[in-house]
Amino acid sequence: MTTALTGMLVGLSIIVAIGAQNAHVLRQGLLRSHVGTVVAICLASDVILITAGVTGLAALVQEHPVAVQVLRWGGAAYLAGYGLLSLWQARRPRTLDAGAGARQSRRGVAMSTLALTYLNPHLYIDILMLGSIANQYGPDRWWFLAGTLTASALWFIGLGYGAKAASQVLARPTTWRVIDLVIGLLMLALAVRLATG
Repeated sequence: MTTALTGMLVGLSIIVAIGAQNAHVLRQGLLRSHVGTVVAICLASDVILITAGVTGLAALVQEHPVAVQVLRWGGAAYLAGYGLLSLWQARRPRTLDAGAGARQSRRGVAMSTLALTYLNPHLYIDILMLGSIANQYGPDRWWFLAGTLTASALWFIGLGYGAKAASQVLARPTTWRVIDLVIGLLMLALAVRLATG
């Protein structure tokens, strides 16, 4: 159980860091738009990727530096576009209504979630790190994995549905301008960091 708790704490320390994926989950929760789809994709991705890290498959990323560069530049371009769109939306006040979330198709939201998850080279570095930490526990690495995946589930469900619950409180147009502005600037900063890192 101690190994599982360690896995949960290490997982939370990595997952909770502010990034493009978390900003996207927060935004979709506040929009009350396909929150279940977004949370399910994030959780399924973590199950696949963290398990791959623990079983050693993520080490393949290290053997393919060209793939890492493609991910880096593709991710930077996507983040820059997402950031500019958020800044464009911040230009004028808007209200949070039922139509705001309904305008987004489930497929579009799913594709954005997948892109923000898999086009992030830092994600693969985190997976390699989690895998190397887990493997220090030998046969107990599966408990570490269970703890990490529990942390992922708690975080994404809490973030997505917590934002959805708070959306009525944050429904003022000025609040949305600030949210769009902050998300836009964050995405652009992450894009620059990816491109220059």
